[in-house]
Amino acid sequence: MTDRDSNYAGVYDRRVGFGQRPALLMIDFAHAYYDPDCPLYGGEGCRSALAAALELRRAARAADIPVILTRVSYHPSGRDGGRFFEKAAPLEAFLPGRATAEFAEGLLPHADEIVVTKQYPSAFFGTSLAPMLTSMGCDSVLLSGLTTSGCVRASCVDAMSHGFRTLVVADACGDRHSAPHEANLFDMNAKYADVVSLPDTLTHLAGRKAA
Repeated sequence: MTDRDSNYAGVYDRRVGFGQRPALLMIDFAHAYYDPDCPLYGGEGCRSALAAALELRRAARAADIPVILTRVSYHPSGRDGGRFFEKAAPLEAFLPGRATAEFAEGLLPHADEIVVTKQYPSAFFGTSLAPMLTSMGCDSVLLSGLTTSGCVRASCVDAMSHGFRTLVVADACGDRHSAPHEANLFDMNAKYADVVSLPDTLTHLAGRKAA
């Protein structure tokens, strides 16, 4: 056991479990993270996350669980991005007309899937996501997306803060470097959510379908 683990053991190891009425939230799977010429390019970490997320999406749809995708979009001036757009130069990839702002290959929304447009890291900040989930009777969210250390983490904290049981599907989240990916999974699991594997989540969803 490392010093880091011993400092957390018995303190931050509680599990909240899967909820009764989940929704799948797929955060910012944009072409920007798959274009080697884009500053946001995420390499293998983002490629593997997308493959897992697509499998997760198929299972969620089969279990009749709502699927919600987020995308980032800005006014041509970037002003609606405020200080976030000012600070993070690569966000220019999400200006109107940029191919990098489109959904990643294989992730075009189905007609019955909802798309939430956002300008800030959290899928909840400045959007209708929280009241929409509440109106649909959802008590929990399954989180997948990009990047683990950025918009996934921000959405995780806000999901918990809005009262939703929060499950972060580790395999279906990606980052451009393994260090921030692993560190943020560790921290989210300690304080804000249960970090779960794709196989365990698929088993849970299959059980819901069978029931």
